[in-house]
Amino acid sequence: MITIIFEGHADSVDTQPGIASGHVDVPLSEEGKRQAHALGERYRRERIDLVCCSDLQRSYLTAELAFDDRIPIIRDRRLRECDYGDWTRRQRIEVAKERERRIGVPFPNGESYQQVAARVRSFLQDLLRDHDGKTVLIIGHRATHDCLEHLINGVALAATVVLPREEPAHLYSLDQEHLARET
Repeated sequence: MITIIFEGHADSVDTQPGIASGHVDVPLSEEGKRQAHALGERYRRERIDLVCCSDLQRSYLTAELAFDDRIPIIRDRRLRECDYGDWTRRQRIEVAKERERRIGVPFPNGESYQQVAARVRSFLQDLLRDHDGKTVLIIGHRATHDCLEHLINGVALAATVVLPREEPAHLYSLDQEHLARET
């Protein structure tokens, strides 16, 4: 079993204007850099064996600013945000209204949430194989969190993609049973 702590990445330059970045590799804002440092302080006394994040800089810079060299950091593209395709860089509110329709049908020239869940499942399988018994902090995106809720807690994708996500960290316990379930 693995203990997973999920934290969203710090604010990017697209956060304040409400833009859905998707796979666009936008940097952290100045406020985001402060948030990343504060994240590291919150976990300074916690036992964390590994930090995993996407290969998008808003995720990996959050990890690097928060944890420096104190904890190993792994970047993995399977933890990326959903690829909104032609909807990338639209207002987040527009993309939010479209999410439920994109469970099995990809965004035009992008991906579906089922496709995102498949890549996150693959990541979790590798994580469980290579880091069983560890505590792992995942710094991810909205879609990463939606998929953890779906794959570990069994929440339907159609339900989790429409929930508001301005929440604090989430704690999960992952074992082989979770990944054996049909979704």
